[in-house]
Amino acid sequence: MKGSYHQRHPLRTLLFGLGLWPALGLTGCQVETGGQTLPSPYYMQDDVQYFRPGPEFKLAREAAAMKTYNEDQTQQQASKH
Repeated sequence: MKGSYHQRHPLRTLLFGLGLWPALGLTGCQVETGGQTLPSPYYMQDDVQYFRPGPEFKLAREAAAMKTYNEDQTQQQASKH
């Protein structure tokens, strides 16, 4: 009689497997409750990613080059007059 349960009820086993699949998919890393995104219970074991802050003005070199260019242009115009 070994294995006779699965042979007699393949539909029940299939439905159980199909029901288990979405249940596993719904258990994720984060939970949203009342508008809050809460971390997973394993957040203490997660690796921490740190991104150091960059400059606030991203185009500092381009702005310096434009300033130098404008100063050179005004000096050339002043020397012509």
